[in-house]
Amino acid sequence: MSSKHRTLWKSAGGSVPEHWQFKTIEELLEHAKSISVGVMYPGSDTEGGVPLIKVSDVKSGGIASQPQFCVSSEVDEEYKRTRLNGTELLITLVGNPGDCVVVTDEMAGWNVARALAVVRLKNNELRAWLRYVLLSKPAKHLIEARLNTTVQKTLNLKDIRELGIPIPPKNERENITKAIDAIEEKILLNRQTNQTLEHIAQAIFKSWFVDFEPTRAKIAAKEEWAKRSLTTKDGANDSALPYEQAEAIFIERAGMAAISGLSITDAAGAPLDELDQLSQEQQTQLKTTAALFPDELVDSELDEVPEGWELGELQEIAYFSTERIDRSELTVENYISTENMLEGKKGVSIASSFPAAKTVPKFVPGQILISNIRPYFMKIWLASFVGGRSNDVLGINAKEPSGIQYLYNLLYQDSFFNFMMTTSKGAKMPRGDKEAIMGWACVQPTLEIKKAYSEAVEKFRNIIENNNKENKTLEKIRDALLPKLLSGELSLKSNTTLEPEAC
Repeated sequence: MSSKHRTLWKSAGGSVPEHWQFKTIEELLEHAKSISVGVMYPGSDTEGGVPLIKVSDVKSGGIASQPQFCVSSEVDEEYKRTRLNGTELLITLVGNPGDCVVVTDEMAGWNVARALAVVRLKNNELRAWLRYVLLSKPAKHLIEARLNTTVQKTLNLKDIRELGIPIPPKNERENITKAIDAIEEKILLNRQTNQTLEHIAQAIFKSWFVDFEPTRAKIAAKEEWAKRSLTTKDGANDSALPYEQAEAIFIERAGMAAISGLSITDAAGAPLDELDQLSQEQQTQLKTTAALFPDELVDSELDEVPEGWELGELQEIAYFSTERIDRSELTVENYISTENMLEGKKGVSIASSFPAAKTVPKFVPGQILISNIRPYFMKIWLASFVGGRSNDVLGINAKEPSGIQYLYNLLYQDSFFNFMMTTSKGAKMPRGDKEAIMGWACVQPTLEIKKAYSEAVEKFRNIIENNNKENKTLEKIRDALLPKLLSGELSLKSNTTLEPEAC
């Protein structure tokens, strides 16, 4: 059996040292039923439920954050056979079949969707090795040959069981996985950093433009100052400054505190000096930003908004791009279709298909791409390079380029995608209505505040782009290193013995 799989591996363009064994995944399983698929009908998203890993959560062999979709405890109990305990492997069956994730302790208690196979090995130390083998070109070639492509590329459990895996002696395996692990850990750290920065940008957006916290803080400060002044004007002013100036500073500091997340008083109302601990440059920047926010809320058609802000339609600040690009200028790395946009606002991946048309819609850095098919998947990406997109991917430009980060984070909101679904056309495959999209009613602050927000989060975007570039380089290094290690061309021997390990 081992010779058969060695021959297959060689036919797929791979080679391994002669002293390595070959085992099928079937032979590596804990027992015959140690491979199964997950939840078939997850139902609706359940707040506070059990996180459910979907294929869209898997990206290049990892899961960067907790899944956004949760199932009820009843559904989780029904599919308890695939409830994770932290020792499994997950193998994708659709999308990018054969992609493999090592389940971590943090993922214990989560469940998985049906398009993923849960694999439990009798030797947990082989999990990382198996994942790296499945990342290799020979394994991908063998998996590709087994795919059912009637409707979409699909891998079944039988094919997974029969796949032959090269297994080196323990010391060699550990040396190889240690080398690749170092690269993988940096890639994962970069992804986690990017997600954290995205969340921070969204938190600032919500504070400024949804909850109006700087304005509300100023209003509360005005009311507090008035309470202190009920008896005498001097009662609120314990400084040597003129009364009106002291009041303005008190309100200003409240706005600065709301923007910075710091406090100016403790629970008992006693003054704190957290703002004063900042550098002069930071304080100046906070003052400038705080000054942009009004200290009044006024009624609008939807609800109260800060004074001077408007309620308008999206078309007043954005428009659809109509530029086109020649197919000859495209590669799988700069062509974006709805298929290689990731669910849950997680960006894009490399395309698996290519357009047949001579020209396609063009996108440029700073353009917002949104999948117009099935808006509930919430696929959005802020372009960082020039490329082409399918007709089912909307390209949206800001009329005010200096406010692009504001527009991106505005469209990033769940409320926008919910609106797209509400106004979409088609039942089986909902498609956003472009006219309705441009008619979406949204709060529009002053251009100065949009600029301030964009400047505040632009540094996050720069870090994210640098991390993405670094990850691409690291992935290329990993992909170049892996076949050399698997073939024995590059040796990392360290007290290696040739005795095969019992698997």
